Amino acid sequence: METRELRYFVAVAEELHFGRAAQRLGMAQPPLSRAISQLERRLGAALLQRTSRSVTLTEAGKVMLREARVALDAVEATEHRTRRAAHAAADHPGIVLATKAGASSELLAKLLDAYAAEPGSIRVDVTLCGPGEQTRLLRTGRADVAILHQPHDDTAHFDIEELRTEGQVAILPAGHILTTREHLALNDLADVPDLPLPRWPRPDGSYPAGPGPEVQNHTQLLQLISLGRSLMVAPDSCRSQLSDDVVAVPVADAPTITTVIAWPPHSRSRPVADLVRTALRL
Repeated sequence: METRELRYFVAVAEELHFGRAAQRLGMAQPPLSRAISQLERRLGAALLQRTSRSVTLTEAGKVMLREARVALDAVEATEHRTRRAAHAAADHPGIVLATKAGASSELLAKLLDAYAAEPGSIRVDVTLCGPGEQTRLLRTGRADVAILHQPHDDTAHFDIEELRTEGQVAILPAGHILTTREHLALNDLADVPDLPLPRWPRPDGSYPAGPGPEVQNHTQLLQLISLGRSLMVAPDSCRSQLSDDVVAVPVADAPTITTVIAWPPHSRSRPVADLVRTALRL
């Protein structure tokens, strides 16, 4: 199979509409339909169930979508890592660490300081991401290592080491009636009329429907909380970053959050290994 065919199929499988997929790919619909049909004939398997009103994935199509995404990520990673290796040879080498903006800030600062003090350490470029973007950067070779948070982030297909596990707290505007409680439950936060839950972007950039504000990062959300426009549930360690106009209250039944450091399983980077060892020591 060619990567072109994989891109065609992924577009159709994600859009579940040949017209939208063709528009997304910048091509006409008839050649796209022919390419998918040709791919199915060569594989000897129906990937899509087509009717006059809808397009759905068959079981084989679901497998194909999962594997095609992995393959395309691997191709993109090959390109980025090769280019970065060429630039590193001509310039000073460095590694890229991806982390969610506003998350694990204290841990990250300690890790970077401790690693910089190690003999043979090299430059670490930090890329701050929106929710879930770290895994994409790691899969496609734009990052060498990442700080992830289970169960929110997908750690499949990465090597990981656990750094810490902690409970969660509700971040509320100072003076709100819920801040008088010693503990809260998730049900207490599910429907607070004056504090609607925030809406985070989907992978395609769109937002789910709802009354809550559209947000892109934790810094933006914290400001909205201080203005009395929303609330959030976050790891207990975020307390160190809070200002006086917001309050953290423990959420007794919230799942624990495990912070991990992750890297591609095929990595042979000595600096990445040194950074991981430093993180474990901390």
